[in-house]
Amino acid sequence: MTIKIIQLQDRTTASLRPESSGLRLPKQDRKTMNYTETLDFLYNQLPAYHRIGKAAYKNNLDNTLALDSYFEHPHRKFKTIHIAGTNGKGSVSHMVASVLQEAGWVTGLYTSPHLKDFRERIRVNGRMIPKQDVTSFVKKHHEIIDSLKPSFFEMTVAMAFDHFARKKVDVAVIEVGLGGRLDSTNIINPVLSVITNIGHDHMDLLGDSIGKVAFEKAGIIKTNVPVIVGETQQDTSRIFISKAEETESPLFFADGNFRCMLRDWEASPGKRKYTLNDLKNNRSINGTIPLGGDYQQRNLQTVYQIFKILQDDFTITEKYIKDGISRVIKNTGLLGRWQIIGRDPLTICDTGHNKEGLEYVLAQIKKIPATDLHIVIGFVSDKDISSILPMFPVNAHYYFTRARVLRALDENILRTKATAYRLEGESYPDVKTALETARANALPADLVFVGGSNFIVAEVI
Repeated sequence: MTIKIIQLQDRTTASLRPESSGLRLPKQDRKTMNYTETLDFLYNQLPAYHRIGKAAYKNNLDNTLALDSYFEHPHRKFKTIHIAGTNGKGSVSHMVASVLQEAGWVTGLYTSPHLKDFRERIRVNGRMIPKQDVTSFVKKHHEIIDSLKPSFFEMTVAMAFDHFARKKVDVAVIEVGLGGRLDSTNIINPVLSVITNIGHDHMDLLGDSIGKVAFEKAGIIKTNVPVIVGETQQDTSRIFISKAEETESPLFFADGNFRCMLRDWEASPGKRKYTLNDLKNNRSINGTIPLGGDYQQRNLQTVYQIFKILQDDFTITEKYIKDGISRVIKNTGLLGRWQIIGRDPLTICDTGHNKEGLEYVLAQIKKIPATDLHIVIGFVSDKDISSILPMFPVNAHYYFTRARVLRALDENILRTKATAYRLEGESYPDVKTALETARANALPADLVFVGGSNFIVAEVI
């Protein structure tokens, strides 16, 4: 079969230690654990990528399939939309879920990592899974957990699918955790697969080239299931076209059908206006989005493409789309995307943490009128920062710090490495001290930016 790239006609981490008590419970006590003890078990006794990095990554779906069988395949009881990609998949997932909620569908949302609360990962109509449900899940199923010894991510995916089935959701938006082909979420047979874009992230696990990363992401494409690719990229498009041919899946490139323009960002209104051009129907759509990042224009194109495909299945009107996007923070609790966390001086944080994500963020920072720029920054130790640090401006004051996670890069090592790129500043042993110092040093007309890692952002919001 030769795939046709369809041009549409008229018809989208958490700083964990504060929640963890450091307890070590013997197996026989699992049935009596309270919520705090349950979180400690999940964080500290299951292999967790956020804690130990690569060692927690599983290159097979054996545990996931065993858990799925044990729970009697809960994901088959509701429709799913599967969303992968290097950047934007979190924002797109939240916007899609918000639109579905506006349309009246009981909507599950599974995302990762969380920023403030573990329960952010599992939501139904925007409401986080109750603490009691988390505790009872581990209590009730402790024997299979002890037997399989799943990873933290494998366990949370099982918990999410079980929760969605018990809550009888109509549809669940499922964000891929890492990669796609071997991700624990990739046991579903969705109504739509989405790949936002491909960038330089997790290349130690997914492959040492953009093509290899794209191959892993393309693993979520299922037979005869439509697939949307958010951004047309020269090095990856052929991989998606080939996979779509193999699976006989209709393929759509969102940026070939929609073009979004964002109005200039201002700190005060709280919403940003956008104009989306439907290129095939020669019409424009105007709306607002509460997410201030310039990079959201690409995500908006993907979201509108998604609902162009799904509008008949879920009876989605243009009003539902515009309202869902406008109310995404209220409806789903999305955090950490170009988020204002202080004023006088204006203080912004963003979870962008790889080369492509930070390029967008740093370009937008340059456009903000400010007397001086103060940057609070930290990374994880397994991040290749040699390709990231050269992107940062040399005319800023730096506050090098580390998050409270084992994988955090030592702030003094970071400072030493940054000096080689003429990034000057002081090191601070914790994020709170770094941010307080930055704000104290800044004048009201200055700008303070916080980022580099999900874990850093998690501690400031």
